[in-house]
Amino acid sequence: MPRTIPDANLGTRTARAKLTVQHKPHYRLIEPGFHLGYRKLGNDRPGTWVARRYDGKGGYSVENIRTTDNAIVIADDYEDADGVRVLSFAQAQQKARGSRKTKSGPLTVSVVLDEYLRFLDAQGRSPHSLASNRYRIEAIIRPQLGKISVGALTAERLRHWRDEIAKTPARMRTGKGHEQKYRDSNPDDENARRARRVSANRTYTILRAALNHAFHDGKIETDIAWRKVKPFNNVEAARTRYLTIAEAKRLINACDPEFRPLVQVALQTGARYGELARVQVRDFNPDAGTVAVRQSKSGKPRHIVLTNEGAALFKELTAGKSNNELIVHKGNGGAWGPSEQWRFMGFAVNRAKITPSISFHGLRHTWASLSVMAGMPLMVVARNLGHSDTKMVEKHYGHLAPSYIAETIRKHAPSFGFKPDKKVVELGR
Repeated sequence: MPRTIPDANLGTRTARAKLTVQHKPHYRLIEPGFHLGYRKLGNDRPGTWVARRYDGKGGYSVENIRTTDNAIVIADDYEDADGVRVLSFAQAQQKARGSRKTKSGPLTVSVVLDEYLRFLDAQGRSPHSLASNRYRIEAIIRPQLGKISVGALTAERLRHWRDEIAKTPARMRTGKGHEQKYRDSNPDDENARRARRVSANRTYTILRAALNHAFHDGKIETDIAWRKVKPFNNVEAARTRYLTIAEAKRLINACDPEFRPLVQVALQTGARYGELARVQVRDFNPDAGTVAVRQSKSGKPRHIVLTNEGAALFKELTAGKSNNELIVHKGNGGAWGPSEQWRFMGFAVNRAKITPSISFHGLRHTWASLSVMAGMPLMVVARNLGHSDTKMVEKHYGHLAPSYIAETIRKHAPSFGFKPDKKVVELGR
């Protein structure tokens, strides 16, 4: 954050009380071409803050610093600063700096979002990741915040916007040009409320990333508004639904022949559906026993290490194929497209009588969960999954890892001699 410029005449309410009452503001140079002014209105009225900027044509433009609802900001002459309507000298500097203009006017949230999407595209983000970000931007962020000047954003405004998202029912697929449809929701359903807060957090993460990108590029002077607004706490339920070995075998046997190889490689790699759909023969290294993922969700390539069983599967699937052929494909030889796995997965899960149901992404959880429970270090799991650190792995699978605490409790905790009731028979999974 840019440092605050001190001033003996404007820096404190005591110093400002000694200034003469006049319509012309008392100015302090903040940086070349930019002055912060204090307009003293009377000995019994709080003064106001103004920003004066050089227009590049030999003159200056002067404007009052305002809140997001266009109210004039006042100085903390008679009441404590609240960072929104009442600003101290330091806060007024940051607020005025944040209202930097582009050639066409104030820098708006919409412009920041567009620049962020171009940045993600240039960084090689996957089409799926770009589409997901673009959807949330166009459907949720831009309609509400797009026209607002970045300098006018406040923590209160952002927090209200985030809270409204959490209160809005989940959106349903709606035809273009039709009124948006929403799912029916029960206000007393705690799980539904948690899910909406999770969705609000994801949307807010995109907005905050876009604003931070502009801030680090020097296009925004301060990030204090969104740093004050934190995501909802304790709402991310760890999605650790995974298959047992027995369930995985039943699922494989229940798959349609063209879908079975896709499920098998998912269980052997923990890779995402989109990653597997793009893997070519040349990406498999039989000597090293690895598979290269050249385009991942994050845009960063990685190498997945296979077990001997996994390597044997890939050797079988690549036998007789040229380097640029897909390792897994549909029955007609075409590539698996977006969302085409859902129907096949649903059929296989039903045939295998797996309850509760599990999605294709659950195969990624299965690889990770079973690996962690077998004692694989979390960092190794994270690297094979494509995470830069263990944060996500610890969140979703850390409780499954053999630990000193669990082993110690099981060894030293008291035993009361309870014996299972022989009449109770465990049902097969």
